[in-house]
Amino acid sequence: MTPDQGAENEVRLELNGITKIYPAVIANDDVNLKVRRGEIHAVLGENGAGKSTLMKMIYGVARPDAGEMKWEGEVVHVENPAHARSLGIGMVFQHFSLFETLTVVENVALALPGNIDLRDLSIRISEVSHKYGLPVDPQRLVHALSVGERQRVEIIRCLLQDPKLLIMDEPTSVLTPQAVRKLFDTLRQLAHEGCSILYISHKLDEIQELCHVATVLRNGKVTGDCIPSKETPESMASLMIGKELPVCQHEVPTELGEVRLRLNGLTVVSDDPFGTSLKNIDLEINSGEIFGIAGVSGNGQQELLYALSGEEPLTQNEPIVICGEAAGRKLPDARRALGMGFVPEERLGRGAVPQMSLAENVLLTAHGGGMLNKGMIQFEQMYEFTRRCIDKFDVKCGGEKAAAKSLSGGNLQKFIMGREILQMPKLLVVAQPTWGVDVGAAAFIRQELIDMRNEGTAILVISEELEELFEISDRIAVIAGGKLSPPKKLADTSIDEIGVWMSGMWPDSGKADAKSGERQADA
Repeated sequence: MTPDQGAENEVRLELNGITKIYPAVIANDDVNLKVRRGEIHAVLGENGAGKSTLMKMIYGVARPDAGEMKWEGEVVHVENPAHARSLGIGMVFQHFSLFETLTVVENVALALPGNIDLRDLSIRISEVSHKYGLPVDPQRLVHALSVGERQRVEIIRCLLQDPKLLIMDEPTSVLTPQAVRKLFDTLRQLAHEGCSILYISHKLDEIQELCHVATVLRNGKVTGDCIPSKETPESMASLMIGKELPVCQHEVPTELGEVRLRLNGLTVVSDDPFGTSLKNIDLEINSGEIFGIAGVSGNGQQELLYALSGEEPLTQNEPIVICGEAAGRKLPDARRALGMGFVPEERLGRGAVPQMSLAENVLLTAHGGGMLNKGMIQFEQMYEFTRRCIDKFDVKCGGEKAAAKSLSGGNLQKFIMGREILQMPKLLVVAQPTWGVDVGAAAFIRQELIDMRNEGTAILVISEELEELFEISDRIAVIAGGKLSPPKKLADTSIDEIGVWMSGMWPDSGKADAKSGERQADA
């Protein structure tokens, strides 16, 4: 697949010698890049390679310290995102730039010029969301949206600006396979119409399928380029990380231990009128197994995670049993004291406090491991734990005193995962464990989860990446409409079957029964 031949020599964006230096790191070092009209151009690299920083400079969020940027042949200095949008540059951020207290339509209106009629804009949002298979309600408040739904808003907001260059930073990280296919159709159509696309993703099979060319960054420098269609995911991984991609070793568990998590008819009525209530969920997870939950974003995952973490405790103890003790009314710290670790899907805000240092963020959840003595912080233990996490999980940062917000998305994810894994909890609940993490680090994290399982930890993984769930899970279920499907062993199911179940169509489900009745009536 190649761009429109008549436009292949028309360079839309050209970067020459772009350099960006921060106090602790050289983010970009003499980067040269050309993006042509109608071209889908991938930027590959490990976490911390400088991809997002480069995109932010193109979009006007950051300023280069050296080098020049040409837009349609003319040297430009992009002052800010509004200036970038006026040129025709749009960007879908990995960390969402949405105001949580505003509605979807209000957030979209902020990115558009002139006086906007919100009623007309709501109609346009609905039309675009339907056309591109990215369903979202224009009147919903953003704080009530799941991560996947927020990503849809970011994408729709960009598409409404009719960009000449669309920058996408991990756009499919929390989309379902069906939504990814629809998004790819959209991007191909945009490219055919002349839009240039800069595409960052750690999913190398997506790069191979979608992108015309790829530029590889390592430690802030361009180290090569390739044509993805002529490569394999393995060869591209080697270009990125300089070595072969590690493969997870996952054997079927021989025997299971005690029940570490039991849900007894868990029912939660959502306070959000647009939320999804949980309906009579039963579940048991044993020591020594990984239980995966798949599902389309917005089907009750957020409500389930809040109920499990203790951030929204129940009125009764009995529906949630952690390590043998009824815990439905317990708060998060009390649940951790029972042996539970927790990784939320939102890195900044829930997983880590942006302004606090990495060491201080460690203290928030790992203080029970000898970091407090009669209420006094044991700083050496706190810093030692933080250094161990940084080293083992290869977190690229400015040290244990670096602010969480200074890390790239993938490096922050590695840090949060490492912080919980190193505590060796009896039960670990994880949402989107490798969101935004490069292929090498993703394989490492998945292997760490498997190794924890082998040591006897019970692990619940909620993810929208089916390939990930099939790589690490022992049993799998689907959440749809607030209901949980019957669990299945991995050997007894397939990605296709689970994909069908994600619509709520599993045996004995209400939807399946209704469909069966419709078929009989039609007959």
